[in-house]
Amino acid sequence: MPQLAYVLAASHSGSTLLSMLLSSHPQIATVGEIKLSASAMGEIDCYRCSCGEFIRKCRFWTKVKEGMAARGHGFDISNARTDYREVESRYARWLLGPLHRGMLLESLRDGALGISPAWRKHLAEVQGRNAALVSTIAEITGARVIADSSKTAVRLKYLLRNAELQIKIIRLIRDGRGVALTYMDPASFADARDPALRSGGSGGQREKERLSMAQAAYQWRRSNEEAENVLRGVGKSQWVQVGYEDLCEHTANTLVRLFEFLGLDPSKRARDFRTVENHVVGNGMRLDTTSEIQLDERWRENLTEQDLRVFNGVAGELNKRYEYL
Repeated sequence: MPQLAYVLAASHSGSTLLSMLLSSHPQIATVGEIKLSASAMGEIDCYRCSCGEFIRKCRFWTKVKEGMAARGHGFDISNARTDYREVESRYARWLLGPLHRGMLLESLRDGALGISPAWRKHLAEVQGRNAALVSTIAEITGARVIADSSKTAVRLKYLLRNAELQIKIIRLIRDGRGVALTYMDPASFADARDPALRSGGSGGQREKERLSMAQAAYQWRRSNEEAENVLRGVGKSQWVQVGYEDLCEHTANTLVRLFEFLGLDPSKRARDFRTVENHVVGNGMRLDTTSEIQLDERWRENLTEQDLRVFNGVAGELNKRYEYL
């Protein structure tokens, strides 16, 4: 049974970078976000794999399709059916919308979902497909550990209930002001450096995704609150916490700690993570070519005093609790 290393974080906290750095170890492989949300990939025929090839033409993903078929699962990258929230029932989708809200409310959510035959069928299918996909990737790559940078706590909740998966959790935290800036302008601050490769590899400004500062600060706060909620039910030996800033400024030491947490020999990793073959879905940085790891603190120059006041009003207390002053 391969081990799944789940990256739990708010969006734009560095989860794609972390998963690619993890895969610099020969016993770890990643495809980024295993939930493979069709809505996140947009126009699939224009979406590029991190290898640079259009994802429908990528040989790795062709092998995945073949491996899934051998395990009894039809597989299409445009409709992978590994995302728990992509259920046909409107009622179930509505219930799955809110972020994780603690044990009591999650038990109420589970009870309400349990009366839906469509959800029960969907859950069983998605559990099987996720386990099959993890095993398929492990078989193709020869890895012992598969890193999943899907981030959300609701997804993690159901993965933890999957008897076919052995899971360890890496909780990643980033200064909320940096994350908020990326929500406000994702094309400029959370995508490939080359504008022609943004929006999945086809170029674009992602105008419809932009949030106000109030919305961005709330999204960051709630994502971290839901991470705390789900971790309350997880044993301390099963998860570890790292900061995005430490990952960027003390990369080698941070990776040593993470490899040891995953039971792997840290000395085996490749020094340049870009030399490792990857086929990653997710943040546009996967399409960059530079191996340089730089701490991104552009929020210091790009957020106005008004932006910062709004952020502090919505999420300042939590940011300070994480020691971002």
